[in-house]
Amino acid sequence: MRGVRRFITAFVAAMMVWVQPAAAQSILRDAETESLFADMSRPLILAAGLSPNNVHVVLINDDSINAFVVGGQTVYVHSGLLKAADNANQVQGVIAHELGHIADGHVVLADAGAKPAIGISILSMVLGIAAVALGAGDAGAGILAAGQTAAQYKYMAFSRVQEATADATGAKFLREAGITGKGMLTFFKKLQNEEYAYGLQNIDPYAQSHPLSGERVAALTADVTNSPAYNKAPDPTLDERLKRVKAKLMGYVAPYDQTLRAYPDTDQSIYGHYARAYAWHKAGYPDRADAEANALVKADPNDPYFLEIKGQILLEAGKPAEALAPLRAATDKSRNAPLIATTFGHALIATENKANYPEAITVLRSAVARDDDNPFAWYQLGTVYELTGDEPRAMLATAETASLNGDPRTAAYAARNAMAGLPPNSRDWIRAQDIAMTSQNEMDDNPNKYKRRR
Repeated sequence: MRGVRRFITAFVAAMMVWVQPAAAQSILRDAETESLFADMSRPLILAAGLSPNNVHVVLINDDSINAFVVGGQTVYVHSGLLKAADNANQVQGVIAHELGHIADGHVVLADAGAKPAIGISILSMVLGIAAVALGAGDAGAGILAAGQTAAQYKYMAFSRVQEATADATGAKFLREAGITGKGMLTFFKKLQNEEYAYGLQNIDPYAQSHPLSGERVAALTADVTNSPAYNKAPDPTLDERLKRVKAKLMGYVAPYDQTLRAYPDTDQSIYGHYARAYAWHKAGYPDRADAEANALVKADPNDPYFLEIKGQILLEAGKPAEALAPLRAATDKSRNAPLIATTFGHALIATENKANYPEAITVLRSAVARDDDNPFAWYQLGTVYELTGDEPRAMLATAETASLNGDPRTAAYAARNAMAGLPPNSRDWIRAQDIAMTSQNEMDDNPNKYKRRR
């Protein structure tokens, strides 16, 4: 029986991995993209009764067409979904659906769907293993297979109900926000065409975690078309901004030769210059990248994102002093967008000019105050504190960086060292204490993971 118990325990663990959505591994952070997400989702977030300050839409570097939530109030959107979307309204439809999951508490309820499925699986394993032990090997294997199939179908049915509910709730948020739901319908129709293209219309619908796209369109059409906002024209500025984001995204994530085929030199649009600037920069051709960035700045000298890429190219080409002017302007014109300010702070430090260090501290402290979830910003702040001899705050910044990077041992060590040199009960001292306690608790709760190596 001990072996049976071990087998059941292993299966339950595997089942929990199966039923819980996996977090993607690579988050793409870009000030322009995050600003677009914030503006297109804000009315939907308000319609959901949530706070725009607490809900975040995050871009994941994954070419598949997908979006998901895994807890909290963060919506993850795959880069492949942005690439596939024809317009911003389609992306809004997807975000509305994911907000439906959040508002309806579906992540919290996931265990309710998993438990019955796990129960079926465990029962079938007990019966199947018992049959095998009695010499009925074929019968035991059949019981095991049938039980696991039944468990899968049980959970998939639960998931399909959640997805259909999120569709309806998302349509409601679109309606209440005064945004047309055409994008939601056309995106599902796009997915339906993909299903037909790959012959997926003949798959078993009961073995799917989502309703088939055709079923979703049929269920939503009446609700969406009856909305007073159905014939309301989408905001054209959002479409323009999405085109820019898609161009720079392709330049950043796609092989540079693929980007150059999609945006050849004959394409003198903003999108063409944007895509090629990132493509040439990534490929290691700083002069060509700089020429494309100059074309962007010439087209609009006040655009903070054009100034940002200009400064970034100069900085990463080893010309930090030349990068200061465009990055300072980009920071100012973006109202101190934290990601842009972080790049500016990095450039100030990279000049190795001590006269620039006080400004770097000011800029970076402002950046982490507005966005404390950026380990690179904390690392840069720690670097400039180290350069200016402020060891306690350098250790605090190291603790922040390590905490964000999932290294509680380094975080606790650095935080305790920071506390030793900071004024007791000051704001920085209290923050260091919080990190030390949280990190120590993490290690205490997972002793095998963080045990000391001898």
